[in-house]
Amino acid sequence: MSDVKLAIVYYSATGTTRAMAERLAAAGEAAGAEVRLRQVERRPTGGEKAATDAQAAEAEAAKGAPGATADDVVWADAVLFGSPTRYGNVAGQLKIFIDSLGAQWAQGLLADKVYAGFTTSQTAHGGQETTLIALYNTIYHFGGIIVPPGYTDGLKFVDGNPYGVSHVTGGGNDVPLGEAELNALDHMATRVVGVARKLRSA
Repeated sequence: MSDVKLAIVYYSATGTTRAMAERLAAAGEAAGAEVRLRQVERRPTGGEKAATDAQAAEAEAAKGAPGATADDVVWADAVLFGSPTRYGNVAGQLKIFIDSLGAQWAQGLLADKVYAGFTTSQTAHGGQETTLIALYNTIYHFGGIIVPPGYTDGLKFVDGNPYGVSHVTGGGNDVPLGEAELNALDHMATRVVGVARKLRSA
């Protein structure tokens, strides 16, 4: 049985964030963690076109992981949250899920866990860093331990994001994840699992 429990909780609008989450899950398992891969419920927001996007959303959700619950976060020793950027911030769908954890927060059940984040945006300066920093503002309130990748490996000088892992999807058809992003995802999952393991053994 694995000694570290890793929950990966994400919201994906087009499938790219989901692909990142799946890569993190594989890397977490390779690092010896027991992994729960979970997606948050898709809720339409004012910024998304209703008709065709709703159908696309249903198709995307059908491909994803089981729905996330508060228990998935409480269960975990480490949690990776994933979200596309929304105006330089976390997508409302993931924020609604995080905001629903008030009872668990009040009981101290979200504290002393390892946390990190990953995100996507259409453009290179589309708010990736601010989205991750905004996410981490919540983790401070949890009493969580933020374990960003930093520049702890030379590969981080290639993908260039010390706050987490991010990917530029481009407009229209999403640009697939490249070698730099895949390596960065593997590194972050391995690092998060390793730090969580050290905390458990302590």
